[in-house]
Amino acid sequence: MGSGGGAGGGGKGWLWGLGGAVVASAVWAGVLFATGGFDGNGAEADLAGYRYMTNLCGSTDPQAIEDSGYKQKDESGSSSNPQHSSSENPALDSMTCNIDFEPSGASTSDYSSVWLYTTASLHKKTDPGPEFEAQYRSYEDQKTSTYSYEVSPVRGLGEEAYVVRQESKSSTSNTGAYVILAVRDGWMTYQSTWSEYVSTSSSASAKTPEEATEMLRKSAKATLEKMKE
Repeated sequence: MGSGGGAGGGGKGWLWGLGGAVVASAVWAGVLFATGGFDGNGAEADLAGYRYMTNLCGSTDPQAIEDSGYKQKDESGSSSNPQHSSSENPALDSMTCNIDFEPSGASTSDYSSVWLYTTASLHKKTDPGPEFEAQYRSYEDQKTSTYSYEVSPVRGLGEEAYVVRQESKSSTSNTGAYVILAVRDGWMTYQSTWSEYVSTSSSASAKTPEEATEMLRKSAKATLEKMKE
């Protein structure tokens, strides 16, 4: 009886083990179907010809900004200009470039803060398309008593592009502009940010948000072309 009971228990254990294996197999099959593991048609990164580079500043085109009356600031002390960083990863490559500018005609006593910050990312595992517009439309909800943001589509850059302009509610004088230009082309995303402040006593005048937008658009077009070379 003891051995018979053991055999019966062993049989039930084997059946439960088989049932568990079937359930596990079904779950794994669901994962494979969801990720395209069965047919090999999983989404492949569409980098649209863009390539990873260790120095994005080498491809960031400043011509439109220099043509608008700015020059790169000289390096001072231990601070280098421009500055760049990069990271290469199986899932995401990221690159940044920061350039400090100053108005070409500014005197030594003038105070101004002008910089162009550019980032580029190559998404190799996840398509950034479905969330791209929403990421920048969210600026429209960031309102304070002194400023708000206006978001508009931009034509002629990548598959989709948007400009985010900060609008002042209180200032009557133009002391600067804060503008973001974002571009998606395939699974590549690009963002350039123009930030400028010029004191009211300065002999130089700041760009309007519209003028800054046009500078960023021209710079982005030339930069994106260089990123494919």
